[in-house]
Formats: sequence, C-alpha cells, structure tokens
Amino acid sequence: MSLSVYQLKSRFQNLLRPLVTRLYNSGIIANQVTVMAAVGSLLLGTLLLLLPHTWLFAFIPLWMLIRMALNAIDGMLAREFSQQSRLGAYLNELADIVSDAILYLPFALLTGVEPALIIALTLLATVSEYAGVLGVMVGAERRYDGPMGKSDRALIFGTLGLLVALGWLPAFWLNLIFSAVILLLGVTIFNRVTSGLTQADGKH
Repeated sequence: MSLSVYQLKSRFQNLLRPLVTRLYNSGIIANQVTVMAAVGSLLLGTLLLLLPHTWLFAFIPLWMLIRMALNAIDGMLAREFSQQSRLGAYLNELADIVSDAILYLPFALLTGVEPALIIALTLLATVSEYAGVLGVMVGAERRYDGPMGKSDRALIFGTLGLLVALGWLPAFWLNLIFSAVILLLGVTIFNRVTSGLTQADGKH
C-alpha cells in the first residue's frame, strides 16, 4: 500500500474505542452514525454553496475531524459489535462519495479559483473510491491504496479550509494545490487498480 494517512487509522481507532463502547451500550448502531456523518456534510456543504464567505470555510477543518471520527466509529461498531449489514455497506460507500463532493464543490466559488479543477478533482475522487470498491468484484479486498485516499483528502481540504478562512492562501496557490491533488488522484486510481489485480491474481 502506498504511503497514506489511512495507515494511521488503527491508532485513531484505539483512541475512539472507549467512546464506541459507550455508544454501543447506549443503543447507537453503525448505520445511524453513517447517516449522521452524511447529513452533517450535506448541511455544511450546502451552507458554503449558498453563502461562500471565506470565514465560513473555518468550519471545514473542524467538521473533517468530526467526520473522520464518525467514519471510524461506524466501522468499529459494525466490525466489533456484529452490526455489519448489506445496507451498511451501501450507506458507507455512497455517503462518503456524496459527502466528499458536497464539501469540495464550495471551493469552486472562491474568487480566482478555477472551477474546472474542483469539478475534475471531485470526479476523480469519486472514481478513486469506485476503483477501491471494484477490488471486491475482481476477487481482491476493498482497496485503500494512496497517495490520495479519503483520509488524505480530508487532511488537505481541512487545512485549505482553515487557510482560506484566515486569508493566508491566494487563489494561485489554491489552483496549484488542486492541480497536484488531481495528479495524485490519478496515481491513486492506478495504484488501486493494479494492487487489486495483483491481489486477485495471487489468490488464483
């Protein structure tokens, strides 16, 4: 697997485990947490699309951290407390794609930012997740290879949201960073496809 923030996931989960246990004891189920994360993303993304004031972008890093925690919590509830389901698998993948899109698109409304870059980035992010899911269809595991996985994008967009809110990042640098993310998404898609095929071939 390529270097990625995703590799820190196990440490993050260990920090959340006591909270997950309390949530389970309170009757909270994984699918509820998944939906909560999606609704929060939709609300924030819609707010930023309607009111793209730069200071509101300060909410993005805060929400990205909360969303990463919620995503980890729903997975732990599902795996460690026997709450895995077919509906949960659909919700998990679809909610992530929709949440990412609605949180990325407001950046296209910032003065000087090239909208085409955000649109391309959003589409490639979706394709990269689909490439990861396709690993299961060819007999491999769900692929999370980097270098630009979901967690990496959350870190980048959270940081950009903070810098935009503080007025520390001119549009030129935003466009440059978005271009780099697009290139890294291309590498990520390639890595997920080739790793999935290699793993699938190794099982035969």
